[in-house]
Amino acid sequence: MEILGWWALPTLRGSLSWLISGLSKMDTDEAKLSVVVVGESQGRLRRWFLNGLKRVMIRRGHQFLESATPDVQLVLNFIQTHRPRPFRRRSKGTFVVSVAEAMHRTENVLKEGYPLLVQALSNLLVYLVPSSQGLLAHFITLEQGCYGIPYEGDDQSFFEKVYERLAPLATSQLIIDNEFTPDLPPEYWQGDAVTEQIRIAGEKLDQMGLLPAPFPLQELVSERDLRHIKLLYGIGGLSYGNISARAPRRDGFWMSASGVDKSKLVEIGRDILFVRGYDLHRRLIKVSVPPHVQPRRVSVDAIEHALIYEEHPEVGAIVHIHAWMEGVPSTQMNYPCGTYELAREVSALVRQAPDPSQTVVGLLNHGLTITGTSLENIFERIEGKVIPQVRMV
Repeated sequence: MEILGWWALPTLRGSLSWLISGLSKMDTDEAKLSVVVVGESQGRLRRWFLNGLKRVMIRRGHQFLESATPDVQLVLNFIQTHRPRPFRRRSKGTFVVSVAEAMHRTENVLKEGYPLLVQALSNLLVYLVPSSQGLLAHFITLEQGCYGIPYEGDDQSFFEKVYERLAPLATSQLIIDNEFTPDLPPEYWQGDAVTEQIRIAGEKLDQMGLLPAPFPLQELVSERDLRHIKLLYGIGGLSYGNISARAPRRDGFWMSASGVDKSKLVEIGRDILFVRGYDLHRRLIKVSVPPHVQPRRVSVDAIEHALIYEEHPEVGAIVHIHAWMEGVPSTQMNYPCGTYELAREVSALVRQAPDPSQTVVGLLNHGLTITGTSLENIFERIEGKVIPQVRMV
């Protein structure tokens, strides 16, 4: 069932979105996880971490299984830093958290931990690192988020904090599959004025130093695992940031593709795609493409942009960057990109803004989503105000 059409009245859309958001949040908050532990959990620190987290999760009503089933919801995969064995899940609905123990203090947790996250085919890495203040459990995400939860001598308090960060992520729903329909009208096969604006915007982001190059996944994993990553995460590569703008007929929006160099957005259907809608029941984005092009997937943030455009007809463009601005409202949980939960939380903050058509929303440990009446309007407002370093909390 597709929730809300593009044609719905703005007031009706807002009311229904609010209701649906509330009901969905109730479902997520009450979700009970099936959990399995795999990998190498031996060793004093690993056993302590597993037993402490397990106590909290069992107390919250979650069920630990003896072995992995195809539909298991959460996998705790204990890995070695020198040999991070992946857990190859059978379903996109399985959320994999790898746990690794650092053998020494480190000044750059992200640099050490991020390759382990990718090599273990994980959604999240919990990296246990000693520090001068004691143990820190660092959460490392695919979006290069990195923040620590310190152990302050109280087991119960520590594991409750770990659980409170972990559970919402594990119960989030990815809306990243694409349904490609080769019905894009011929007059759009070479693009239009809007796609030209997106191309120019990509070049501007590059000039502002806001386009990290696509992360070289092929240097970290085998060809087999690379295919697995692309299938599970719906990505062509880890390239950060995205751009979209509403189509003139208001029957959808143009958006940059996943895993492409945003400074070189050229081909329609490969670099820039036309999003017509979404289907929450089937968890997919509907994309119109030219019949002669082998399409790339649209950016994983398409569901977030779709919800904003749907509720706010005055929004004409959206830019997402991995950067920060001071004094902006921010999400409270670092949900993964492409999840309905992140999209819902961002759209709620846009709704609460004095002017939803011109607002900046922070994504916790991730970056910024910026709305505007046009792409030109967005760049006029953010120039000179963007901080390249994302604040981690």
